[in-house]
Amino acid sequence: MLKKALLATAAVATIFATTFSAQAQDVFRIGILGGENEADRLRNFQCMVDTLPEAIGVKEVKLFPAADYDGVIQGLLGGTLDYAELGASGYAKIYLTDAKAVDPVLTTVQTDGATGYYSVMLSRKDSGIENIEDMKGKKLGFADPDSTSGYLVPAVALPAQLGMPLNEYFSETGFGGGHENGVLEMLKGNFDGQVTWSSGVGEYEDGYTSGNIRKMVDKGLLDMADVNEIWRSPLIPNGPVVVSNKLDGDVRAKFVEFMKALPENDGECFAAIQGGDFKGFTEVDHSFYETIVAARKAKIGS
Repeated sequence: MLKKALLATAAVATIFATTFSAQAQDVFRIGILGGENEADRLRNFQCMVDTLPEAIGVKEVKLFPAADYDGVIQGLLGGTLDYAELGASGYAKIYLTDAKAVDPVLTTVQTDGATGYYSVMLSRKDSGIENIEDMKGKKLGFADPDSTSGYLVPAVALPAQLGMPLNEYFSETGFGGGHENGVLEMLKGNFDGQVTWSSGVGEYEDGYTSGNIRKMVDKGLLDMADVNEIWRSPLIPNGPVVVSNKLDGDVRAKFVEFMKALPENDGECFAAIQGGDFKGFTEVDHSFYETIVAARKAKIGS
């Protein structure tokens, strides 16, 4: 009797798993990082909802805008998301938690051919803060604990450059609730300086070619005449396009090909989801992010 019950339970579990798998392949789930208001994020990714189903052979594409970076990270770790575009530190967190959860497959190429970007620190022009030396004893804002440019890289690079821990150089540090909101908090005077991300390529008055600064300028939230760039990090590897290893193999292959061709096939969609002007994508694998994984492990531990 017990054996029959166990067999029946196993059969039900198998049927459920098979049914769930089939359903999961019908829906392609996109995770969108926090850091920008939700309405803008959904609007930027709508082109994926419109074009992906036919291109990769699924019935529906669903968008999942997370409140913060960790929401997307946990979705990828749990297998409830199929694709996301992460910062290198976010990928490192996933890798250090479960090295087999996702694969990095592509990253963006800047208009100058670089495969990196920068953490930049901004201050209000009317604050009189014109360089990193002027920030001593002032309040520094970070973006998100899982952001590469908005936390990890400045938290590692600044103490080495300044010759002392952050809590000794700055009067206070805090998180602004993402890149966009952090810059807005700095403009309000709640931070004296704020780190965020930028290509660092192109014209300063435009907010450069891509990044949070550029998106804010384009939306009318930031006038570069009102801010100073007072610090810039070393070059950071551009974040990866990652796909879940739970994703159906055929859907995965079609999706990667779709993304490779997107800059040429639909440049407007490509620019919308990337937040500015890029040359295109290039293929990457885990080796491209090993230095960031090591830095995160040393600084944060996971």
